[in-house]
Amino acid sequence: MVTAPSDRTTVRRLAERGVYDREVIDAILDEALYCHVGVVVDGGPVVIPTIHARSGDTLYLHGSPANRMLRSMRSGEQVCVTVTVLDGIVLARAPFSSSMNYRSVVLFGTPRPVTSADEKREAFRALTEHVTPGRWADSRLPNDREEKATLVVAIPIAEASAKVRTGPPHDDEDDYDLPIWAGIIPLRMVAGEPIPDPARVSDLPVPSYLVGYRSVAG
Repeated sequence: MVTAPSDRTTVRRLAERGVYDREVIDAILDEALYCHVGVVVDGGPVVIPTIHARSGDTLYLHGSPANRMLRSMRSGEQVCVTVTVLDGIVLARAPFSSSMNYRSVVLFGTPRPVTSADEKREAFRALTEHVTPGRWADSRLPNDREEKATLVVAIPIAEASAKVRTGPPHDDEDDYDLPIWAGIIPLRMVAGEPIPDPARVSDLPVPSYLVGYRSVAG
């Protein structure tokens, strides 16, 4: 499915990198471990990093009811959510032509507070599984106190686009014969070995879903 680009989501600078395919957009949202949310609070712009999770056509954010950013979303004002997955540093022979390989998404939408107990539980599940697939079924699930102490907002994934750069550097034709190394330095997020909680030492094995945890954030 292709998301029709709006005026705000149409990629104009290097338009050939714009992607409007929902499968690509969803995959980037699912791989990125966190997002940045842009809101207007007390008349000024604020951009906050936070965990997100996608469930179908909805993006969920959560936090304390005292969270100023989340409280501002209840007013019906639109927000901008961005995510970026960095895949490599692209070194051209000239700094001007150097770049990065990346996959990013920009999403606009009007958040709504999640009030349904069932949807709130689904949001908790999605957020948990987004960060650590397999953890929800292995956890003590949220109780009433924790659910009441958490504000969840939902943003429809309806106005969004991706921008993607892949491949080697693109030098000026005259620069290709220069004796300067050029190429790609691949980048990826790598998890270390799980470290047990020192508060309670036990001989419990590391859960299977944490063995070889997501070597890339997806």
